[in-house]
Amino acid sequence: MRAINIMLLIITGLFIGACASNPHKAKEIETEMEKSSNVGDGSQVGVKDGNLVVQKKVEMNEELRRIQNRVYGLEDRVYGNRKYGSKGLYGALKDCRKQLTSKEMGGDGKLMWTEPIDRVTDKEEEFEIGIDEKEKIVGVSEEFLKDRIKRFREYRRVLQKREDEYEEKLEICDSKLKAARHDMKNKSTETN
Repeated sequence: MRAINIMLLIITGLFIGACASNPHKAKEIETEMEKSSNVGDGSQVGVKDGNLVVQKKVEMNEELRRIQNRVYGLEDRVYGNRKYGSKGLYGALKDCRKQLTSKEMGGDGKLMWTEPIDRVTDKEEEFEIGIDEKEKIVGVSEEFLKDRIKRFREYRRVLQKREDEYEEKLEICDSKLKAARHDMKNKSTETN
């Protein structure tokens, strides 16, 4: 009997500990400060619990929207946007390589390999399909807010790295293309 009580106590303690450490649980955050004044960009300087602090407070719906828009814009800069007909750095690199290998530039006319597009945000959402409380047929996807923010920050990191890579590859290709144009121009003046 004593062993069962001890076991129940341990299980209860583990359960309470697990609930207390849930990173997705909404918690109360004290944001009031004394003698506060705005710094700009949503930050304030003030006194909190006797300490001088700089505090930035954002509404998470706005922060999530800002992160998502930045990621989608960055992805469009890197890979272009089919809807608006932009090619992005990837398309510009592909065009540059196409010109570089053209017969007019002294190339063999064969396309130079370019790695395939690997969009990071083109993931289909999984919906749970059913009937909601208003008797409407709906699909619902849910994700913890912290997980979504973490996912989009990772997307941003990956896309910033790819942006740097494609900018460098495009600069190299543009340099080679300028050199090829210069060589072709010199060849045409030598033959005249």
